[in-house]
Order: sequence, then structure tokens, then C-alpha cells
Amino acid sequence: MSDDCPATGSDSTQRISDWVAERILDRIGKGDLEPGQRLPGERQLAEQLNVSRVSVRAALQKLKTQGFLTAVQGGGTRVVSSAGGMDGALTEMVRVQLGNLYDLVEIRIQLETWAARRAAERGSEEQIAAIGHIVATMSKPGGNRSADDMDFHLAIGRAASSPVYLHLLSTIRETLGQMVEFHHSPAFAVDEERMYRHHVAIHAAIAAHRPDDAAEAMREHLAWVLRRYQEMGSDGPTPLSGGTGTGTPG
Repeated sequence: MSDDCPATGSDSTQRISDWVAERILDRIGKGDLEPGQRLPGERQLAEQLNVSRVSVRAALQKLKTQGFLTAVQGGGTRVVSSAGGMDGALTEMVRVQLGNLYDLVEIRIQLETWAARRAAERGSEEQIAAIGHIVATMSKPGGNRSADDMDFHLAIGRAASSPVYLHLLSTIRETLGQMVEFHHSPAFAVDEERMYRHHVAIHAAIAAHRPDDAAEAMREHLAWVLRRYQEMGSDGPTPLSGGTGTGTPG
């Protein structure tokens, strides 16, 4: 179907709502709407697309039924950001078994080195500046290092300009967030400066548009994370099992 809205004369409201649904899916596919992001309200969408609110409402309902969107408590709609109970199940698996934790970090190495490479190749100046701003914030005392760390990895995902990668990341976002939180707990406090230098190196390579260097900096960072976990390992539950939360150093 064309990007132009179907004429409202002979075409049915149903056909117009299908066109609206396609436009919203197109935004999700291009990454203009990210996992977890809240959509504009019905009135705003209707004005943007030059259609009636009835057609917008029907399109949103269709996408909710198909699993692309979900209702927000208190009103509104957002892009689905996780694969149901998968994230919680994954968190539990890496919490109770060291081998699962190691596997997850090894998978992160593959995924995130790819994302760092792509960010260096395709990231816009604005996206790369956003990564740099987060790194600068990390250097300031009294901040929330774990939140900044998670934002750092999400910002690289956006700079990679791949909606597919962002959706993959969203399916394990809760697990990653808990891992990052653990890496800024007292158990990892001695390594804060080292982790900060890792982030600086990753950003520097992306900002210089050096794909190989960006991938290698990310690989070195996450390989160090894996070694650190192995040093902390035991025959019992993983280091994430305590009350400090779960997380990989991000």
C-alpha cells in the first residue's frame, strides 16, 4: 500500500485503519518507535496521519491484538518491550547457575561487539554525542552509576541503527539491568575505575568511527566481565543471588 493515506470517500474505515496500522509498524521497524516507548495520543496520531481518531483507535486495537503494542496503565499505548515471562525466567536461570551466567556474558560479547561496530559505522553525530554525555556523567561523583551504565549500552544499541537489535535487547533488558546493578554494588566497587576506563575507550572508538577498535574495546570489556565472574565463582549460586541485585558490569 502507498505511503499516502487512502481516500476516505469510497474506502472503508477498516481499510484506513489498516493503513494506519502499517504506518505505525513502519515506524517500529525503522526504530523511530523503540521497545517500551509510549506512542503519541490518539488525537496527535490522527493529526499526524490526517485520519480520524476512529481509524487510529481501530489500528491501535489491531496492533495490540497482534502483540506489537500494549496498553499503559492510566491510559495510552506503548511498543511491547519484552517477551512476556522470558526475561524473568532468564533472570532466574542466571541467578541459580554459574554456567548460565557465563553463557549469557558470552552471548553478550557476540551481540554487543556487533552493536559497537555498527554504532561506529552508522551512528549519527547526535547519537554518538548522547553516548559521550553518559560517559561524562559517569565521571561525576554522587551519580547513579548503574543507571548510567545501562543507559550507555542502550545508547550504543540506538546508535547501531538496528530495530532488530533493539528488540532483541529488550527481551533481556530486565536481566541486563539487574546484572549492571550488581556490577556497581560493593562486591565490584574496587573495579569502578577500570569499568569507567572501558566505557571511555568504547565511546572514543565509536566517536572516531573506528569499527574494528569499537568492537575490540567492547569485547575486551565484556571478556573482563566474564573473567571477573569466574574469579568470584563457586559451586553454589551465582554472585547475583545475594541481596545486591543482579547484573553484569555494563
